[in-house]
Amino acid sequence: MEQITKLTAEDGKQEIVISREFDLPLELLFRAYTDPEIVGEWMGTKVLKLENKKHGSWEFQTADAQGKVLFQANGVIHEFIPNQKITRTFEMENGPFGVQLEFLEFEKLTDDTSKLNMHTVYRSVADRDKFMKLGMSQGVNMAHNRLQEVVGKLK
Repeated sequence: MEQITKLTAEDGKQEIVISREFDLPLELLFRAYTDPEIVGEWMGTKVLKLENKKHGSWEFQTADAQGKVLFQANGVIHEFIPNQKITRTFEMENGPFGVQLEFLEFEKLTDDTSKLNMHTVYRSVADRDKFMKLGMSQGVNMAHNRLQEVVGKLK
C-alpha cells in the first residue's frame, strides 16, 4: 500500500508531524473530524462524545463483537476554529502512554483539495518512540485512506 500520509519523527524530539493532502474540499475534510457519524465510520469506532467547542470533550470506544472494549480514548478540546484548527488532548485509556497534545490544522489547497497538518507532542521522547513502535505510520495512512474513501462519497 502506498504511503500517502507523511509522518516525520526526528530523533531526540518528543513530537510527530503528520501531513496529508486529500481530494476533498476543506469543509468536508474538517467535517470528517467533527461530525460524529462520519468520524465513527472512517475510524471504525463508536463516538461516545464529541463536543466541538473550546473546553469541549470527546470520547471514542471500539469493542469486539462480544462487547469487550478493545480501545478507548478521550480528551479535551482546547481550541476550535471551524475549517481551520483543532487543538486537543488525546489520552488512551489503559494504555502505556501519557496524555498527548495534538494540533490539527486544515488548509485549503484548491476548491476540491485540502491538506491536514497534525503536530502531536508527547510527554517524553521515550513515550513518542513507544507510540511509533505500534506501527503508527501504517495505521495513520490506512485511517486517512479510509477517511478519503468515506468522505469522498459525500462530495
